[in-house]
Amino acid sequence: MNRSQLLPFLERLKRGVVLADGAMGTLLHQGGAPFDACFDALNLTAPERVQAVHSAYIAAGAELIETNTFGANRFKLAQHNRAAEVAAINHAGVALARAAVGAQPVYVAGSVGPLGVRLAPYGRVSAEQAFEAFYEQIAALILGGVDLIILETFTDLAEIAEAVRAARAANPSVPVVASVTLTRDSTTVYGDPPREIARALAASGADVIGVNCSSGPSQLARVARVLRAAQPDLPLSVMPNAGYPETVNGRVMYPATPDYFGDYAVTLREIGVSLIGGCCGTTPDHIRAMRAALDAPARPPRLTISAAEPSAAPLDEPQEAPTRLAQKLALGKFVTTVEMAPPRSFNAQKVLAAAQMLQEAGVDCIDVSDSPMARMRMSPWAVCHLIQDRLGMETILHFPTRGRNILRVQGDLLAAHALNVRNIFVVMGDPTSIGDYPEANDKYDIVPSGLIKLIKHNLNSGQDQAGNSIGQPTAFTVGCALNLTPQDIDAEIKTLRKKIESGADFAMTQSVYEPHKVEQFLKRYEELHGALTLPILVGILPLYGARHAAFLNNEVPGINIPEPIMARISAAGDVAPAVGVQIAAELLRDLRGMVQGAYLIPPFGKYEMAAEIVESLALPA
Repeated sequence: MNRSQLLPFLERLKRGVVLADGAMGTLLHQGGAPFDACFDALNLTAPERVQAVHSAYIAAGAELIETNTFGANRFKLAQHNRAAEVAAINHAGVALARAAVGAQPVYVAGSVGPLGVRLAPYGRVSAEQAFEAFYEQIAALILGGVDLIILETFTDLAEIAEAVRAARAANPSVPVVASVTLTRDSTTVYGDPPREIARALAASGADVIGVNCSSGPSQLARVARVLRAAQPDLPLSVMPNAGYPETVNGRVMYPATPDYFGDYAVTLREIGVSLIGGCCGTTPDHIRAMRAALDAPARPPRLTISAAEPSAAPLDEPQEAPTRLAQKLALGKFVTTVEMAPPRSFNAQKVLAAAQMLQEAGVDCIDVSDSPMARMRMSPWAVCHLIQDRLGMETILHFPTRGRNILRVQGDLLAAHALNVRNIFVVMGDPTSIGDYPEANDKYDIVPSGLIKLIKHNLNSGQDQAGNSIGQPTAFTVGCALNLTPQDIDAEIKTLRKKIESGADFAMTQSVYEPHKVEQFLKRYEELHGALTLPILVGILPLYGARHAAFLNNEVPGINIPEPIMARISAAGDVAPAVGVQIAAELLRDLRGMVQGAYLIPPFGKYEMAAEIVESLALPA
């Protein structure tokens, strides 16, 4: 078979998988082109190097090669003072590809990437200006003689729609492949999930839809299942990077091996992908391994991708993994958290230093309070984000309903999720009358049990309170407040039942000094409803001295310190803080079989006391 006998591209896709080539830029860079060079201009300045890359992929078994024109549009070329050479560079790119193909039965695809500028409303380039730039490039590629157009590595669905429109205007009979790249969260940079991507690409009029680049074969195979289910009648294209890149000794390295790509070629074929190739980091060796795997006798794919049952999760999969806190609680591991207050200024260095000290002591999570005692402090979301980003330590965000209307509640939760803060402790919050700004808004639209239900039943299902789609489900783990030593046990249990029915994942309690009362609470709950299965993180506030203990015992509702403990801390004198740590550790030992974790509340910011408690118990991290 020679090139004159090639089937029309879309007809060929109906007969089986078409294997495309791999990265162009990777090989040109390996050949000496610096990263900041204009790779597209090499079509004019170093044509032999470009043609050699094409020939290497054809020799490896590629049935389709892409022109070296990914960035050959007026905007990107202007960065290299070559905006006037759009037609020349694209014509040369097609000529080099066709020369490498010769009479061989290999398709030549015109590669078109994004413009490198933002479109309105996120930038200053209008849709019409984008259309004109795409039309200029695509018309040159078609005039040069390409068999199809591949639009690849797009991040903006509106921009790729303009590119498809330009291709149709240039020549409606030339097939168009429309492919986007994804973040590590499997969405576009603007947050569009896979199902919306599939819908938008299909609506644009593309003949083939797909994904490329991104984090590697595993991620794109999962996404491919979603695209296949969302648009079963359209051919699908997948061209992944060779894994997620790393910089080693100044060089960008891609970890995925050719054999790994060979296995995934079979997996992608089983999913129903029609056009398979490689993107950044892939080489002729990767394509050669894929060719061998696809040509080998039929066998089940060695790398399988789990798929949800049709009735289970929405098509906006893949969902995020549970938080580490949720995973530990599910495994029954004892969890330790320490409460920290945000700073009064914008400088969080002391908080970060304290959090690092607690992390080294073996603490699992830092739970960050929100304006404790209704006093002005830095946003707790920022503190949570800084701790997670700088230390890699998970946090729990205190989220009071007081002072927020329902719009702000939902907006604030989405903001927290965007910062990867996904453990939420829902509380009512301290009244503003006791704080620095007694006249500040103290109203609320939703009570804690209602907020827990909103998070678990709405946001975690991909909808806001009004039933509108938020594009993708959130993945919050939600805690509720609990008093284990109330005056009216039955009333507290009734409130707890509402929170459990609303979807609470765990409870954090007020400070406890009487373990026998906790046992009474749990026994009464079991009498009424069976054993309590909700994980409990028991509040432990170490006593700092006699005056501190007297204040808690007399002025803080819900706290009752037994006389033996009061006498012990009063007799401690100057070593009262050390005795307070001993008492706290003893309380935890007594409670260990009744609760699933400790919620330590250091007095006066004495975080070293919490560290000493954890270390004295030798609790696992």
